[in-house]
Amino acid sequence: MPRTAATSLLALSALFLAACSSAGGATGADAGPPKPGGTLRLGISSSPDCVDPQQVGTNASLNVGRQLVDSLTDQDPATGEIKPWLAEKWESNADSTAFTFHLRDGATFSDGSPVDAAAVKTSFDAIKALGPKSQLGSGYLAVYKGTTVVDPKTVKIEFSTPSAQFLQASSTMSLGVLAPAAYKKTADQRCQGDGLIGSGPFVFESLKQNQEIVLAKRKGYGWGSSLFKHQGEAYLDKIAYKIVPEPGVRTGSLASAQLDAITDVQPVDEPQFTGNGFTEPTRPNPGIVFNLHANVTKGVLTDEKVRQAVVKGINRPEVTNTVLTPNYKPATSILGSATPFYSDLSPLLAYDPAGATSLLESAGWMLGPDGIRTKDGRRLTAKVVFSLVFNQNKSVLELVQQQLRKIGFDLRIEQRTTAESVQITQSGDYEYLWYNTTRADPDILRNLFSTKANNRGKLPADNPVDAPLDAQSSTVDPAKRKPAAAEAQRAIIEHGYSAPVFELTQVLAHGPNAHGVGFEASSRLQLFDAWVSGS
Repeated sequence: MPRTAATSLLALSALFLAACSSAGGATGADAGPPKPGGTLRLGISSSPDCVDPQQVGTNASLNVGRQLVDSLTDQDPATGEIKPWLAEKWESNADSTAFTFHLRDGATFSDGSPVDAAAVKTSFDAIKALGPKSQLGSGYLAVYKGTTVVDPKTVKIEFSTPSAQFLQASSTMSLGVLAPAAYKKTADQRCQGDGLIGSGPFVFESLKQNQEIVLAKRKGYGWGSSLFKHQGEAYLDKIAYKIVPEPGVRTGSLASAQLDAITDVQPVDEPQFTGNGFTEPTRPNPGIVFNLHANVTKGVLTDEKVRQAVVKGINRPEVTNTVLTPNYKPATSILGSATPFYSDLSPLLAYDPAGATSLLESAGWMLGPDGIRTKDGRRLTAKVVFSLVFNQNKSVLELVQQQLRKIGFDLRIEQRTTAESVQITQSGDYEYLWYNTTRADPDILRNLFSTKANNRGKLPADNPVDAPLDAQSSTVDPAKRKPAAAEAQRAIIEHGYSAPVFELTQVLAHGPNAHGVGFEASSRLQLFDAWVSGS
């Protein structure tokens, strides 16, 4: 019989390891009670190619889009629990193929139209119709059957196969609800803000490519998430996102008070914003950590012992201590520690060069004169494809390359543009992929490892991860999801399908006039409670 999904998730807080203490919370020096008014000048590292949250996938774009739309639910960053927002309550059926949401009263879009069941149906049908243009939503709605309007305040969303992940997906800005009138504009027009009509606490005002995006306070807003620290309108009159790609210019602009806050503080720049009136909010990203994802059909990576040796041959603490900073954690699973149902598998990821050597020798890989092992005239080598989506990626991989050379493995590093990396990933023509993926739900593993989804590792049908990934996808019950997710994480590491290295952390910095700059559960910005002083 149906049961309330919200109730079933209350146990999450007991199962979920919270992120660092500043995760999701307001930060900054004590400047008294929040004051309405003013503009937050926020420096971001890249220009969003699109501001429609239903289409975008980059952090820069999502940090804008989150402020424009409300979602059916919200997710507590500290516990992973799903909380009310546009929906006051909800139920799922026994196999997680249908979710019924009961909408709150009084919410409206910025054009004055109501947030009702018909609007939700229009929005979800439109996201599905976007296909690949919806970079994240298309995955969340991969097996979407449709939405039924039960009555003006009740909507039923159905899937063709079990889709427990949808409850968390309903909290994301990628499934944020737009007004029916928004779809009178094309997808490309909405990307530029034209017709981008949401019900969120801010509205789109202007966009100057590669320069600035401005959002303005939504007058009369009064239906915020139950997780917001205050109700009513946002404090800020405006948010001005300043596009400043160069890290040195970005940090200099904050230090000279030309900006109030910045994103993407690089490890080398962190010390200058420790104290002296500055604050550094941080939060580790949930989802898949930065890792070497093996294609098990290519070259030496067809040998499981080789893949296992690579896992043992990486010294993760050395990576974070040498190339990064204490704000970054060595990987202790394929999932980051801020992910619901994360399982601590530290013993499997301990640095063990002797164990790696034993595995390789038992598989017939013997040291050559240049220090690289060979077998039947073939060198022990594999190529990793990466892009500079994170500034330190090259330095991290160069250190991992040195570490693996000590066990006789030659890791060849190939830098590509982000667009080229996407094409290579889609083609399947790679040995190792280097990437991370942010999502506050363990189902991200099914999306990228399952043979029924993207299957980046090209795993065979009889692999040990499909069954537990299917099991965690079939129920919203934490007592059933947790062991299934743990089994999948263990299998991925034990079979060397991935060699996790480190957890990405979002590191912000803001000066003494910025307050309440927070993170939502996916480590993207939530600025409803932000405010500025001294304006």
